[in-house]
Amino acid sequence: MPTSDKSSGSITDRLHKLPDEFRHFEQIYEREIRPVLVEKEIDRKAAMNKAKSVGLIGVVAGVLVAVGGFLLMKTFFAIVIGLVVGGGAIIYGMSGVSYVMKHAKELMVTPVAEKFGLTYNEAASPLAEGHLKDCHTHKVVPGWDRRTLQDEMIGERNGRRFEFFEAHLEDKRTTRDSNGRTSTTWVTVFRGQCWVIDAPKEFHGTTRISRDSGLFNALGGLGSKYSRAKLESPDFEKAFEVYTTDQVESRYLLTPEVMQSFLDIERTFKGNKFRATFHGNRVYAALENGNMFEPGSMFSSLDDPNRVADILEDIATVFHLVDVLGKTQPSP
Repeated sequence: MPTSDKSSGSITDRLHKLPDEFRHFEQIYEREIRPVLVEKEIDRKAAMNKAKSVGLIGVVAGVLVAVGGFLLMKTFFAIVIGLVVGGGAIIYGMSGVSYVMKHAKELMVTPVAEKFGLTYNEAASPLAEGHLKDCHTHKVVPGWDRRTLQDEMIGERNGRRFEFFEAHLEDKRTTRDSNGRTSTTWVTVFRGQCWVIDAPKEFHGTTRISRDSGLFNALGGLGSKYSRAKLESPDFEKAFEVYTTDQVESRYLLTPEVMQSFLDIERTFKGNKFRATFHGNRVYAALENGNMFEPGSMFSSLDDPNRVADILEDIATVFHLVDVLGKTQPSP
């Protein structure tokens, strides 16, 4: 979810805070989405009841194993076994709920995406895999040893094709202690969203924008071809670093309207390391942010309209970035 605050209340109240193109979704929700979720709610309740029963049995069994084992064997290892038994039962019980929620997510996101002419893939396609590599090449995400991609959306907005996906990138870190023993940990280096947007024509140069002045160095440096862009907005230059191979084009790209839109992004997401690169015939962008398109708590009713309102707000966020970046035009 984005870090901007989401209001509570009816879906009507929340839709009125979104662009006009979202206003009709109250009728769509009541007519097409809510009936399906009401039916799926039966499965969620059944899975929750099963999870409670299995969990209770597991806890009782775990206590009996722990106490009985300790009394018989006089070892604290019996307590560990009891904890494993109880914890394993709880995990097994909740797996059924997780399965229902995964299916419910598809029932919520897919029809909403289709109404906007978007193709939605919960598990990202090979297209996203290729675009992730492009995003790394163009300095909007770091390198990785392990990656997870999800929530891919492919479509067109104001005549421009785009792809959006979420990425979790991790580095493998190996350390060695004084006795020569090694241990391996996985460290998150990026968790957020990526956009790849078609430009109307080729950019003459390459322009990179980042909120964090040290981020480009962390992503591998820029090289001697780049110089700091000379812009005419002190507020923008305080918030963002801009480097380019073409000073004229960078000023053509970053009009006052576009710079103000970037500042609006900065305020909305509270400085979550936004960056973008304009190169070739595409715009590559990334935002370090929490997960989007999540179905919500497994402990509340599936037909709560706020679940779908959350998804609509997330789609509005995807569109907003496409609209902002879509305002940029290569120089003549």
